[in-house]
Amino acid sequence: TRPAGIAEAVRIFTGAPMPQGCDTVFMQEDVRLEGDHVVLPPGLAPGANCRPAGEDIARGATALAAGRRMTPEAIALAAALGVTRLTVHRRVRVAVFSTGNEIVSPGTPLGPAQLYDSNRFTLQALLRRLGAEVTDLGILRDERATVARALREAASGHDLILTSGGVSTGEEDHVKAAVEEVGSLTFWRLAIKPGRPVAMGVIPSAVAGESAAFIGLPGNPVAVFVTFAHVVRPFLAVLGGGEATPLLALPVRVAFAYRKKLGRREYVRVALRRAADGVIEAVNHPREGAGVITSLTETDGLLELPEAVERLAPGDQAGFLSYALLR
Repeated sequence: TRPAGIAEAVRIFTGAPMPQGCDTVFMQEDVRLEGDHVVLPPGLAPGANCRPAGEDIARGATALAAGRRMTPEAIALAAALGVTRLTVHRRVRVAVFSTGNEIVSPGTPLGPAQLYDSNRFTLQALLRRLGAEVTDLGILRDERATVARALREAASGHDLILTSGGVSTGEEDHVKAAVEEVGSLTFWRLAIKPGRPVAMGVIPSAVAGESAAFIGLPGNPVAVFVTFAHVVRPFLAVLGGGEATPLLALPVRVAFAYRKKLGRREYVRVALRRAADGVIEAVNHPREGAGVITSLTETDGLLELPEAVERLAPGDQAGFLSYALLR
């Protein structure tokens, strides 16, 4: 067909290439036909309803940088560019076990003063959501030799060994000593609440020159969740060939008073609500114990209180981290 001239219109269908000489598309339902003339509505800017070639990504530009996680939107972009194969990092292999004579797996009858182990299942669910391959090593008794042997064996075939419990200062907390016996401890304890007793180290594998990273989390369920988000999640991203992207805390108005120690970062479990003036505000959970799992299921996220903050008052602003970001 010939190019369109000045003040001429050509009828096309959605997705069709732009006829030569045309620069703007009006919706058919928005125009009016009068004989062989088309009456156009006012207010549409030149170039409207068009998709110029290269408007999304210019030739030679980077579409997906190395280290980016292949999320649904990243897969969509690759497909839109006609890509059928991508080189990706393999899934991180993680061994998980709990420690403690006082815990048993769900489905096992409870003995006197025993609890069901929730941490192992929390960690496995969090790890799988992040794409890791998980090996469940069960519950280990509070025996140094048992823990040391399990660490040695788990180091073969795994990139990371993740435990809960046994890293505090109690007489029956043997994980820290076992790590020092079979490997090396990088650091122990973080200035955060909940979750102070966190250990990181390296466990040599039976294969020469290979090793597994080790992270020991606290035994309290809420502390496990918080330290996973604070420590394990970014570490897992790096192990998987990605980047440890800092989480962006969004400001919300605080609806309660709170005091904390200077020099320590604290994470407060809160629910969000809309106040009478329409502003979103955070309400703390009435039970703050690190073993209260309902303080996670009945809230929406965490207020992140930096080291320099000592107190909050109603009406103050604080950074909110949604659980959706943490898992």
